[in-house]
Amino acid sequence: MRKTAQVHSWLYGWQRRPQACIRLFCFPHAGGGASLFRAWSELLPQEIEVCPVQLPGRENRLLERPFSNMPLLIDTLAPALLPYLDMPYAFFGHSMGSLISFELARYLRQIGHHLQPIHLFVAARRAPQLPDPDPPTYSLPEQEFIQELRRLQGTPEEVLQNIELLQVLLPLLRADFALCETYHYTEETPLQCAISALGGLQDTDISHDALTAWRKQTTGLFKSRFFAGDHFFLYKDQRNLLQTLSLDLFHTRN
Repeated sequence: MRKTAQVHSWLYGWQRRPQACIRLFCFPHAGGGASLFRAWSELLPQEIEVCPVQLPGRENRLLERPFSNMPLLIDTLAPALLPYLDMPYAFFGHSMGSLISFELARYLRQIGHHLQPIHLFVAARRAPQLPDPDPPTYSLPEQEFIQELRRLQGTPEEVLQNIELLQVLLPLLRADFALCETYHYTEETPLQCAISALGGLQDTDISHDALTAWRKQTTGLFKSRFFAGDHFFLYKDQRNLLQTLSLDLFHTRN
């Protein structure tokens, strides 16, 4: 019973697929939840089992305290996912999720887990070794922080205008921003798995060079792909994105 509760907590909406030969663990952007990937199971081939990772502080885990420190998150997340890394698997992360999936892959290597990810998909995030060109925003006064949310265009305007809802979401958003903005990269041997770096053609925050710099993080196959849309292209160009994931996964698997 405890194991079932655990997987329903961290892998919200996950369903086993008898034909699956690859598990795809999906990590959301700041403020996002596992529901972002709800439709992916129906849109991807039956051979790919989608595992949406639900972080504390959102959706069905709204009452739990969100993590604002990357090492603490990884130390907690890794043991919860270990029982489900018993078949070939890959990570997909968008923005904040890219950092989480990258650090989780390195952590699993450090602890000697015998099965490493076969592919890492990092979307809308500069390579981790590159310094953040912008000052921290997670501790800004409320109105300035809201203005930053508006600039990033990742939070619907109707949410920003809803004072009651915004007060519920602000602690989560601040924690997620802190998770990224206090992140400290440490030099390690590159991963061996394939990496696909994915970006939006109209993303004004993540440049082409910042995205392709992920090449340094693997000794394996590296690809960079760009899609129609801005930082949140995964909504606008979902069909092409999922087609790319399928092709890259089956290429890696075979």
